[in-house]
Amino acid sequence: MKKITLPEHSKLLDKSFLFGVATSSFQIEGARDSRLKSIWDTFCETPGKIIDKSNGLVACEHIERWLEDIDLIQSLGVDTYRFSISWPRVMHEDGSLNHEGLGFYIQLLDTLNARGIKPFVTLYHWDLPQFIEDNGGWLNRETAYLFQDYVDKVSLFFGDRVHSYATFNEPFCSAYLGYEIGVHAPGKTGVKSGRQAAHHILLAHGLAMQVLQKNSPSSLNGIVLNFTPCYPADDSESSLKAADYANQYINHWYIKPLLHGEYPAMLAELPDDQKPDIEANDLQIMAQPLDFLGVNFYTRLTYSAPTVTDFSDPEKSPFYTEHAHLHPQTDIGWEIYPQALTDLLTKILSDYNLPPIYITENGAAMADELVDGAVHDNSRIDYYQSHLLAVHEAAEQGVQIDGYFAWSLMDNFEWAEGYLKRFGLVYVDYQTQQRILKDSALAYQAFLLSRTHNDNHVNK
Repeated sequence: MKKITLPEHSKLLDKSFLFGVATSSFQIEGARDSRLKSIWDTFCETPGKIIDKSNGLVACEHIERWLEDIDLIQSLGVDTYRFSISWPRVMHEDGSLNHEGLGFYIQLLDTLNARGIKPFVTLYHWDLPQFIEDNGGWLNRETAYLFQDYVDKVSLFFGDRVHSYATFNEPFCSAYLGYEIGVHAPGKTGVKSGRQAAHHILLAHGLAMQVLQKNSPSSLNGIVLNFTPCYPADDSESSLKAADYANQYINHWYIKPLLHGEYPAMLAELPDDQKPDIEANDLQIMAQPLDFLGVNFYTRLTYSAPTVTDFSDPEKSPFYTEHAHLHPQTDIGWEIYPQALTDLLTKILSDYNLPPIYITENGAAMADELVDGAVHDNSRIDYYQSHLLAVHEAAEQGVQIDGYFAWSLMDNFEWAEGYLKRFGLVYVDYQTQQRILKDSALAYQAFLLSRTHNDNHVNK
């Protein structure tokens, strides 16, 4: 079996550096009957939206099998576990707490803490309660204040059990995929919708950060952003300009308001009827101090000059043309290009005064096959090896990176792909719910356990 290794002097081998695994509520929990309906339940019920016509009603039965799953997590030798709270599971429609749902997370948090595994909690990983969407969802400014209320109540209930809170996971996906091009829930389209949803999500983040710093000042409080670095397809001036526009629209749109209190310059180039409605002090509320920034990374994309001149097609921009992924690719069709992770981390360090960074998601869907009770996923081991080296290189160049989470702990509901794509370190047989460690899990485990006995570890 292939191994995962790092140079002996790597900062990733310091004792203070945290390694973990990550999941999200809708993708693994199941137990639909014990929570409110979410926008992803509705999306799954809509014909043509989920490739394999599946849903999250059962998923990985994590609500029932949580203790078995914590045993798995502990067996890997990780320092931390990142998971999300299901808003529909912990709140009633009238805004009161659902104590049954909260009880589930309390037992999860208490067990993790008892076993020395630091809980990294994400408060929103895409599963908005459907009744809030019925009132406009993230297009309705009031949703930002409903989110603040949810975070206030839940963080008070959890007390000091949480090591780290992230307000949101990947606002880009919620806003752009969900409200601008409609390939994710709730399936809305239009540039104005996408930009307005993004604005309200970032506003909600700022409001929630104010609450977290009051209710949970000892936890690390921040946000998780996904980045897809945008490269020019060639050296032409038009491609360089297009890649810059794409970076502003896809990446900087979400980080710049948080760290600089302003949107990228290209906001001024949008037609007035495409711009988000921004009220006084919104940007100041967004720009709350961050204890950390979570960075999710999977791939890069390339760009050249636009082929359209207006926004009539939501999937084509008058600012750039996005090209198909280059090779080699993962099973989901994303290019494998680890250098982009180093480039991304060093570039945002040069552009922003960054808080400490955690790589909160990184991983690959591969065409896994279960043969004689084993999954020999050497290609996934290669992916992790190359990307951990990319993180190591960024740290060598001065980026403060304090942790790394493999996505994902186990195979699960992969959104619009249903159960067709497997990102897990652990193979899930969806018929029996059996969990089987893939070779990549064994390699990650061996790496983490060998790290524990490395005398070169030092506290920083």
